[in-house]
Parts: sequence; structure tokens; C-alpha cells
Amino acid sequence: MTYIGQKPANKAITSADIEDGVVSTVDIGDDQVTTDKLANSINSAITANTAKTTNATHSGEVTGATALTIADNIVDEANLKVSNAPTNGYALTAQSGNTGGMTWASVGSVYGTQYFAANRGSNETHTNQSYGKIGINNELVDVGNNYDTSNYRYVVPITGLYFFYARGYFDANADGQLSLVEFHFKKNASDYVAESQIDLQNNPGRRAGTTLTAILSLSEDDYIEWWAQVKDTSGNPTFIAHSGVGVAGSANQFGGWRIA
Repeated sequence: MTYIGQKPANKAITSADIEDGVVSTVDIGDDQVTTDKLANSINSAITANTAKTTNATHSGEVTGATALTIADNIVDEANLKVSNAPTNGYALTAQSGNTGGMTWASVGSVYGTQYFAANRGSNETHTNQSYGKIGINNELVDVGNNYDTSNYRYVVPITGLYFFYARGYFDANADGQLSLVEFHFKKNASDYVAESQIDLQNNPGRRAGTTLTAILSLSEDDYIEWWAQVKDTSGNPTFIAHSGVGVAGSANQFGGWRIA
């Protein structure tokens, strides 16, 4: 810049040299104001994020100003994430593989679709006068796929009340006689939860059987097995296959279903 006379000395401009209202936003270049030029209180507020610690007061289903809360008695069917549309009389059931983990299902289907029936496909030898598990290895029906033919147990899929039944026959060894047939339902490989027996001490027979039924209150993942003890006067008795007596499938069978 060209000057007339002596060049003025350089001088820092202070707030006293600027009239109020003279500098407008158009006179400040973009990105020219740094944090050093801001008041310390402004920098502290930015660092602490104090400008965002409050919200506008909300009303309706979600209420509050700082901490937001769902109001009592406000969440309705439309707010639920369920895999299917509701039907009057249906119950909401847990189904981890479905959308939202919940599914509407009829009460009857919840109970009625959990059932099984199985029998023994061939004769099986049992140790005389010892408790042993009956090897029921042939599924007749297994809705829910909860009966395991490899370890002969039914695994409970849903906590509730279940009805179980078992019927079967034993044959004495060679010319021996049976004096006792005793059936048990065993829960989780340790607890006997039901028993049925036929005592033949005074009238021993070569072949004998009994039927066992029980209503059991069980939790999810409990399992039930059918065990037996048989006394034979001449050796190890034989559990009869399904085709050994009467109509095929009628000699022995193990089954059950959820009732509540």
C-alpha cells in the first residue's frame, strides 16, 4: 500500500478500536475463529457437552426430559415385534427362531403338538433282579422331535404338566418263572418319579407285564426314561419286541404328551 508521508506504525487492533456493531459475520472469514479466541466458559461447555444434557419434555407413550421412560400400562399389541398376526384366543409363545422371538399360537396347539410314542423293535435281554433302562428304539410318532432313540429318553421342550405311559412284557429265561415285574419312570437319570409293579410270588408265570402311567410337573430340558426291574427264577429275562404279543405295536410302547 502507498502512503502519503510517514508510514503509520503497526498497531494491534483491540476491542476499544472497533465500534459496537461494526464487524458483521460477513467480515469474518470461514474457519478463522479458533478455540483460543473463544471464551474459556464456552470451551468448557463444549468439552463437557453440557449443552445436550437436557431434552424437550416428552409426553405420550415415552415420557421424561433427561431420562426417558415408557409410561405404565401403555405398551399395546401394535408395539410388539411378533412373527405373525394375532388371532383372538391365541397365546403369545416364545419361539427363539422366529421374528422377534415371539409367536401367536392357539392354546390347544401349544399343548397338543408336543407328543411322542415309541416301541422296542426287537427283543432285549435284561440283567436279572437289576434296574435297567428299557431300550425303546423305534419311533411311532414324535411331534417336536424330542424323543431320542439313541439314549431312549424324552427331553421336555416346554415347562409344564405332562402325561406319560409305558406298557410292556417280559419273558422268563428258558424254563424259569417270573416272580416280579416292576416299571419306573426316571427323571434326569437319578429320581424315580413313578412306579408300577406286578408281584407274582404266589403265582409265578413265564411271561408277565404291567402298565405305568403318570402325570408329572417338569421343567424345560428335564428328561424322562423308562426303567425296569424283573425277577426271573432261572436267569436273565427278555423284554418282548413289539410284534411278540398280539397286534404289532401293542406289546410294548412308551409315550406321552403335554397337557398343561
